[in-house]
Formats: sequence, C-alpha cells, structure tokens
Amino acid sequence: MTRPATPDPTQDRAGRTIPERLAGLLHVVRVLLGHGRRLVETVPERAANVEFAALAGVWGTYTMPTILIRLQRGILRAMALERYLLARAAKGREIGLVYQRERTPAKPPAEPSEGAAEGAKDAGSPGGQAKPGPEEMAPRRPAFDPDDLRIPGPEELDAEVRRRPLGRTILAICMDLAVIPSFCTGTFWNQISDTLMNYGGSFTTLFKIREHRETSFQKERDKKPDTWGFAWRHPGPDTVRQVLGYMIGEPPTLDPFDPLLATAPP
Repeated sequence: MTRPATPDPTQDRAGRTIPERLAGLLHVVRVLLGHGRRLVETVPERAANVEFAALAGVWGTYTMPTILIRLQRGILRAMALERYLLARAAKGREIGLVYQRERTPAKPPAEPSEGAAEGAKDAGSPGGQAKPGPEEMAPRRPAFDPDDLRIPGPEELDAEVRRRPLGRTILAICMDLAVIPSFCTGTFWNQISDTLMNYGGSFTTLFKIREHRETSFQKERDKKPDTWGFAWRHPGPDTVRQVLGYMIGEPPTLDPFDPLLATAPP
C-alpha cells in the first residue's frame, strides 16, 4: 500500500491556507509533541543504560518520577499551545513577532549631600527611618524555578499560553522535554532558536536552567562512583541516537498517519 504524501504544513485538513509564521510555529510544536510522546514510551526502559545520563542530565536528575512529571507537563503544555495555534489558524490569524528586550541595569542612586541627608532624615518616619516603597515591601519572585514540579490544570495552561509570549512557552516545553541543541538536527534547532528570538523567548533563562540542572545532576553522580566513566555533557549524534533512537527533527519523530502531526512536513 502506498502511503499518502505528507500534507502541506501551510494548509489545514479543510484545505485552508494557514498563515506562514503560524504554520512554522505549529510545525515546531508538533515535532516537540511527537518527541515528548516517544520519550514517555521509551524512557523507563532506557534508564538502565549508561548513555541515559546524557538525557537525564538535561532534567538534572536520575529520579524517574521527577522525569515523568516533567514529561507529562511538557506534553500538556505543548497540547495547550497547539490548541491555541489551531484556533488562530481556523480564523486565519497570523502570529505577531515579539522580541525579548534586554533589561538595562538600574542606575545606582546618587550619593546625597550632607544637607540633603539631614533633610531626608527629618522628613522620614520617627527615628529617621525612611518608609519602604511598594517595590521594597513586595516580595521578589525568582526569575524561574527549575525545581518546580507542579502540573497546571488545562484551563490554567490555556490561559498561560494566551497570556505569555509564545517563545516563553516553547522554552518551558523544551526544558520539560529535554530539548537542547546537541539532541536536535541543525535545521530543527535553528527553528527553535528563531522561535525563541522572534516570539519573546530568553536564551539567558535557557542557559540558567541548563547550568542549574547540570550542577544538580553532577551532585547526584558524585554519589554514584559507577557512573563516573561516561562523559554525559555534549553528547555526539551517535550517543543521542542510542539514547533517543533519533535526532529531534528527523523523520522518525514525524508520523504522517498521526492526526496530531498531520500538518508537519517531513
């Protein structure tokens, strides 16, 4: 039996044209979904292999319950993003570009003169203590929490996708599904990079999470001398294929008979 050709990614099943940028983002999401689903199927049986460290290091742990929680969350978030993109596609609405702004460090306050300091003391609260402003009183939230294992509900995920820049959602999906440059084909990682740059993602956050998880993972390995012999950082393509069975973005991650991947190109 001859397999039908993979549909054009810029068209949906009704033959309507999908806006170009939206089609590209939908393709990225569906490749990630296919990758996540295969990991759920294969990770438990591959965990005993020494090469599994290359994959576990991206999650920062060998602990299987933690890994499976992150996989589940990444898949659910990718599904929420797919729903959002399909809803826009049905209306023919294109995706707008959102570039990440680099934050400029705030200027340090100028040193007050002696007279100005005395005036400020007199104008302040009793005892000469100035009252804290709203920013000082509010607790500061961390930029990210790489150890968070909570799985938001469907409604919360849908609201999050609508509210956040799409690049931030893609970044969160990549970190939950262990997607890093050395696991991807060059073409697919370029698509991920373009998505982060064009839709509000942050490479700085990506590097911080990777660094934090690598440090945590090394602490686990230090307690297991039998794991020291394998260099888990920066695995080559052969090692990646041993662990995953493919490079992310290669044809094995795309099944034209899977209705959820029907618009993805080969």
